[in-house]
Amino acid sequence: MSALTPPTDMPTPTTDKITQAAMETIYLCKFRVSMDGEWLCLRELDDISLTPDPEPTHEDPNYLMANERMNLMNMAKLSIKGLIESALNLGRTLDSDYAPLQQFFVVMEHCLKHGLKAKKTFLGQNKSFWGPLELVEKLVPEAGEITASVKDLPGLKTPVGRGRAWLRLALMQKKLSEYMKALINKKELLSEFYEPNALMMEEEGAIIAGLLVGLNVIDANFCMKGEDLDSQVGVIDFSMYLKDGNSTKGSEGDGQITAILDQKNYVEELNRHLNATVNNLQAKVDALEKSNTKLTEELAVANNRIITLQEEMERVKEESSYILESNRKGTKQDRTVDGQALSEARKHLKEETQLRLDVEKELEMQISMRQEMELAMKMLEKDVCEKQDALVSLRQQLDDLRALKHELSFKLQSSDLGVKQKSELNSRLEEKTNQMAATIKQLEQSEKDLVKQAKTLNCAASKLIPKHHH
Repeated sequence: MSALTPPTDMPTPTTDKITQAAMETIYLCKFRVSMDGEWLCLRELDDISLTPDPEPTHEDPNYLMANERMNLMNMAKLSIKGLIESALNLGRTLDSDYAPLQQFFVVMEHCLKHGLKAKKTFLGQNKSFWGPLELVEKLVPEAGEITASVKDLPGLKTPVGRGRAWLRLALMQKKLSEYMKALINKKELLSEFYEPNALMMEEEGAIIAGLLVGLNVIDANFCMKGEDLDSQVGVIDFSMYLKDGNSTKGSEGDGQITAILDQKNYVEELNRHLNATVNNLQAKVDALEKSNTKLTEELAVANNRIITLQEEMERVKEESSYILESNRKGTKQDRTVDGQALSEARKHLKEETQLRLDVEKELEMQISMRQEMELAMKMLEKDVCEKQDALVSLRQQLDDLRALKHELSFKLQSSDLGVKQKSELNSRLEEKTNQMAATIKQLEQSEKDLVKQAKTLNCAASKLIPKHHH
């Protein structure tokens, strides 16, 4: 809603004076903005009445909240986009005096304050977004360092100041998007602090959290000890986002720098995925080694049982031959007794034979397990080949990135404006490229070690099955 400030010494102002006062001062407590493409446009407020109205109209609260959420989301889009573009054009680390960065924190503060429930204390009611931000350390353990640092700052005395400091530290850590996503996903925790139709409880909050990912490409550095975050007034400067007909597009070189930075981020993300895949393969190799050790132990036990059965069979044969010889020499009665002993020996021999068959079945099962392990080894080798292809593709992308860097270096040498800034960017690109090349070499070495371990595991598995056939 908009409010007019007529002079206090005239209790019954005329229509002309009210109109003049409205043209001079309009306080946008509940501002209304809309998006026109990528620009912010201020629309005429329908609820401003320049004539006395004894019966003011009342709008639907849900409609007002939805309108405010849309306005805040549009403001966040413009603020984040403008901050990224200006930071990349500036080409240096941002500090707290940078105007687009200040406006970004103001917009984020408005987004976090939208729909906050009033907390009753002994000093009265208080609304602060520091309470929801304290929950982040329970959801993401890495945020505990930021929360501890904020609580240890000596100059902060209010929850609002601590919340502002937390936002700045999260941006410096390049984890603001991750923390906001983790917080928004826990609606059951946020319901303690926000109304059901607040921005953080609706879809607009998730959209803003996704937009914050783009801020990871900029570097910021703040000195918290010298800033008075408690008494700052968060007012959005709409003039930074109003459409300017004379605005021109960035130079072609800046566009190429942005493209190269995007490619660099893509290569770094691909490198992280490749590292995770290599770690998964290493875990599979470790599991195969443990399975191989277990199979070796079970095979040794089976071999010992086979040897024991063979010894028992030899002993039974000797006893049988001795009994037969005794039958030839003994009397008929003795032959009857010996016949009974022989039948028992045959029965025992039959049982031992059945036991041996069971052992042979178990041995066949061990052989099938070995075949399954060999199949797993083949799949592991296939994964290694796929990672080699990924490395080749990554090298090709690295070569393309280097070619783009050389081409940009040639264009930068022929340019008279921004030579110092672009040379610094070129040196950083070279450093990132060298780091990526070193990472690729490490991955290649890790891949060679992985293949060597796989071959060693295959050789060890081939020696598991004994060469005895009975």
